Amino acid sequence: MIKVRDCVARMTAYVPGEAALDSGVVKLNQNENRYPMSSRALAAARKEASGLGLYPESSSAGVRNAAAELYGVRPEEVMATNGSDEILRLLFHAYCDPGDAVFAFYPSYTYYATLAAMYGADYRLVDFTADYRLPPGLKLPEAKLAFLPNPNAPTGTVFSGAEIRGLIEATPNGVVVIDEAYADFAPPGTSVIPLIGEYDNLAVVRTLSKSHALAGLRVGLGFMREAALAELDKVRDYYNLDRLAQAGGEAALRDTEWLRETTGKIVATRERVTGELRRLGLEVVPSGANFIMVGFGGAEKARRVFSGLKARKVLVRYFDKRRVDSFLRVTVGTDADMDRFLDALRGTLQEPA
Repeated sequence: MIKVRDCVARMTAYVPGEAALDSGVVKLNQNENRYPMSSRALAAARKEASGLGLYPESSSAGVRNAAAELYGVRPEEVMATNGSDEILRLLFHAYCDPGDAVFAFYPSYTYYATLAAMYGADYRLVDFTADYRLPPGLKLPEAKLAFLPNPNAPTGTVFSGAEIRGLIEATPNGVVVIDEAYADFAPPGTSVIPLIGEYDNLAVVRTLSKSHALAGLRVGLGFMREAALAELDKVRDYYNLDRLAQAGGEAALRDTEWLRETTGKIVATRERVTGELRRLGLEVVPSGANFIMVGFGGAEKARRVFSGLKARKVLVRYFDKRRVDSFLRVTVGTDADMDRFLDALRGTLQEPA
């Protein structure tokens, strides 16, 4: 076999959450939106299916225009991508040479590490404080890229605009990437998209997989200054979004009533379930996302509960890593989903250790 690049040989592939092969399983392990997608988005995608013999529009202009209107920027400040993971990869492709310093915080989205390994970057983790905040006095002058999810995954922690400004100013020689995959579930004003007009080293990343229930359609968004996006556009696949994704994505972005209604339901369910879990004596990290991180006081018990839930056909996510190995991350689904989860959890907790 021909030898691959050394950095690829050394790296470990990203492992997504377990798939549900049984139709009776409640799947709460990948932060998908458990509600049906917007009917307008579904109708638009279906209508476009008759044109699949033709190439899609290469810049996804409809998606970009809809996003620009929704978020109050210019279309030239928006890039549409094949899920948010593509814009993350493009940022590495455009900015990161082998050996460049790339920073992320811990614990957060592990795919950043996969991308750093893929590009041979010098990946450095900075621990959050005990309550999952940014550490004080942060200085990252050597960073070429720095990543922060807001809200954070897997904790759900929401960072203020002042905290993010501090991170941007602490990274004068690199691009700060704020990953807003879950921002639609957070309090109003959480998004820092408006700051791209102030900072030329800020990139904001979004996805329609979570709040818009389009995980299977793969539509992501990147927001930067126009000149920066023009550079990223050089390394983008020129047909990166197919016709179905463009049509469905644009319609989903324009269906703001559906978005408000659906995210409102999920947030209300999140708060109800958080209260129920705390009444069971469990630790719940405050969350601004469509998931909650539930603590069980130790890794052994967390693993036992994970297995007990799975035996009861409820899938959640367990991370066997420091600081999070005593927790389970649970996607907030419909009320019916969460009632199944709570019933399965109570049954598991009543089992002898």
